[in-house]
Amino acid sequence: MGLFSKEEKREFLDMIEKRRTIYDLKPASPISDQEIEKIITEVIKHTPSAFNSQSTRIVLLLNDNHKKLWDLTTESLRDIMGDADFTATQQKMDGFKNAYGTVLFFEDQNVVKGLQEQFPIFADNFPTWAHHTNAMHQLALWTAFSERELGASLQHYNGVIDEKVYATFDISSDWELVAQMPFGAIGSPAGTKEINSISERLIVKK
Repeated sequence: MGLFSKEEKREFLDMIEKRRTIYDLKPASPISDQEIEKIITEVIKHTPSAFNSQSTRIVLLLNDNHKKLWDLTTESLRDIMGDADFTATQQKMDGFKNAYGTVLFFEDQNVVKGLQEQFPIFADNFPTWAHHTNAMHQLALWTAFSERELGASLQHYNGVIDEKVYATFDISSDWELVAQMPFGAIGSPAGTKEINSISERLIVKK
């Protein structure tokens, strides 16, 4: 029988296809805060990690804490941009702030350093593998949110907002900030996705 001989066999790939970057987010959620927390918990429990390191850390920001994140991000970017036109950036920040919540993704550097000490032959690889682990958590959560009709996008203001995030939310600086995921009810769907030629991206050798 073929791989997709039954409709239900496509379910996982359908979920992967459904996951899209949504920028038009509304300050509402089709599911409860408790269900959001449960989804994140299951993702943390079951997403694989190199050497079973379980190094990924996640912080869920809701309500005023979510808004604080995008206020401090706006302030940080204003400081960097100085007198440059801030209009487009402000619109982008307002859009993220208008979402329902934000997920922060971190990697615990104490775990990474511990593995480097335990397995010195692989020491140079563990930071890279930690980011692979984090990326798998990002995709898993993004896909799970999408399946429950929560839109999301993935942002990377780490390197700009790190110290303010640690101080504002009382988070250890041993946790390396990797990404930010604003999420909420979908205001408008994503547009058509341009997919590059698969023949240039996939090689099959038999």
